Amino acid sequence: MTVIAVLSMKGGVGKSTVALGLASAAWDRDLRSLVIDLDPQANATMALDVTSPAFTTSDVLADARPGVAADAIVDSGWGPAVKVIASERALEHRNVAAGRNSALRLRTALATTPRQFDLVIIDCPPSLGELTRNALSAADRAVVVTEPNHFAVHGAAEAVEAIDVIRAATTPGLRASAIVINRLRPDDREHRLHVDALHAEHGDLVFSPGIPDCPGFPQSQRAEAPIHTWTSPGSREVAEILDDLLDLLLPPAPPQPRQPPVSLKRFLT
Repeated sequence: MTVIAVLSMKGGVGKSTVALGLASAAWDRDLRSLVIDLDPQANATMALDVTSPAFTTSDVLADARPGVAADAIVDSGWGPAVKVIASERALEHRNVAAGRNSALRLRTALATTPRQFDLVIIDCPPSLGELTRNALSAADRAVVVTEPNHFAVHGAAEAVEAIDVIRAATTPGLRASAIVINRLRPDDREHRLHVDALHAEHGDLVFSPGIPDCPGFPQSQRAEAPIHTWTSPGSREVAEILDDLLDLLLPPAPPQPRQPPVSLKRFLT
């Protein structure tokens, strides 16, 4: 079981798109996944075809009793393998500290819930407020999403620094796993310069290749469907990149016991 926080310090870089892309890659493998939408814009909630949930992440953080998040889990429109804790606009009011251990409320509310899933993906708001701190405190992996432009690259550095702060303060098992460059145009000279700058500053933390501009993303989101169901060449390329990203984030599969040769098996029986 892996809990991944997907974050950025700048809006509009496709953070929710990458979170949904990871959910799509997990869906394609029949992994049991939970998407927790901590962004008050609720883009992930809408793309997963969740409407009028009884409880939202705002309710979960308001209550924050151990295990209470289980009551807010609902089905997504993607099928039984993908569950959701939905967001709403009122969640914005939870983006400020609310007393001691305020950043641990989500972790407390989840309690043993993640053990029911192979993968938990937390979509953070595009800021380092209390919501993102809650996500990072509940996660063991963090994915930073950026675009190849000056302001987004600067935001990526801030996000990596924020991860280090949370790890030192509350969550020693947390680590930055990848910086994902979204909407990359490899032939664009300006894009290449910013990609080189990211590699120079963060080294192997930068996931390669970046995710190219792909019309399949908005199309699949409008259709409330996984990107892995789209069959255009660009969508298939993006799906393969997301598969590689998920491979990077998931722990390696345990080794399978070696089977004895047929002749030896017959002898042993």
